Amino acid sequence: MRRKTPVPPSPLPQRHGVDPVRVRLPVAGPWSTVREHLVERLSGAGAGVVDGMFDAGLIVGADGRPVAADASYVPGMFVWFHRDLPDEVPVPFPLEVVHRDEHIVVADKPHFLATTPRGGHVAETALARLRRELDLPALTAAHRLDRLTAGLVLFTVRPEERGAYQTLFRDRRIRKEYEAVAPYDPALPLPRTVRSRIVKERGTLTAREVPGEPNAVSRVELVECRDHPGGLARYRLVPATGQTHQLRVHMCALGLPILGDPLYPEVTAPVAAGDFRRPLQLLARRLEFTDPVTGVEHRFRSGRALAAWASYDRWAAGTYDGPSDGQ
Repeated sequence: MRRKTPVPPSPLPQRHGVDPVRVRLPVAGPWSTVREHLVERLSGAGAGVVDGMFDAGLIVGADGRPVAADASYVPGMFVWFHRDLPDEVPVPFPLEVVHRDEHIVVADKPHFLATTPRGGHVAETALARLRRELDLPALTAAHRLDRLTAGLVLFTVRPEERGAYQTLFRDRRIRKEYEAVAPYDPALPLPRTVRSRIVKERGTLTAREVPGEPNAVSRVELVECRDHPGGLARYRLVPATGQTHQLRVHMCALGLPILGDPLYPEVTAPVAAGDFRRPLQLLARRLEFTDPVTGVEHRFRSGRALAAWASYDRWAAGTYDGPSDGQ
């Protein structure tokens, strides 16, 4: 069995709570120089951008020294550089810390804030914010919430312990409970457990149900309903699995699409950057687990209230003009 090449520590510090990009040169390939490979690998940036990074000494090796553009290609070599941060509209809602100890941080994330850097959301993410605000550069996420979903997220303080906490999710030894506001259907028997097979192809916005062995299981319970115009209800959702968009897909399949969802039942026009008026009404309400490092029984609860329920009359009347705190 081939041993994995050890990854040396980054020679570059974080910027704004964001790690530098690390690139490992493939073992085999047609490239004769490091530049040739990076121009091909970073094709979206363009050769001129890559050349400018080399000229400015922004691409470095494991020793922290700039790599020359004509440096010979060495299979398995690591290089690092900082990406240019995209222009991001700040998410104007607080990221609350509900628990912090020497092993974990549990944060109550607002809607619209991504959990980790991805795509056009890099410095404006929960991870980057917490690294900066708590001065914890080694902080990592044990799992991820969709950017549009609010609620509890678990982060790990020590990189060497991250695997132990991620195993909680992999082995389904953590209880996650969500809350959602969606249409009310008095003819739909609840509670019920929904089982289906969900797939999401790379490059597509939405996930979908397909025939086959179920890989997604969700329990749906009715908490309360209101007979006002609009016919909305509040639901408790308990996923036993963690497929992408699982709760949103299952609620939509029941004929109960979650309010504010721009993807289900149909993809709507993209919301303009900085428009925070209609958050997805989905909240990760509870996290409960036995700490795999300390053995402590943890029970955390989000303090947020979904706007479509807290401001029901205005939401139903179409006069709701946005949250003041990300809910």
